[in-house]
Amino acid sequence: MEDAIADIATVFHWQPNVFDEMELEELMQWREKARERAEYQE
Repeated sequence: MEDAIADIATVFHWQPNVFDEMELEELMQWREKARERAEYQE
């Protein structure tokens, strides 16, 4: 789960406290969005 948070924070520049209230499913959805955005930027 720490890798997912790191991926999202790197792409969207979110602070760690944003993730405190997220369910795992939501976290994984944001990780996928971060992956897509990171791929697009390369």
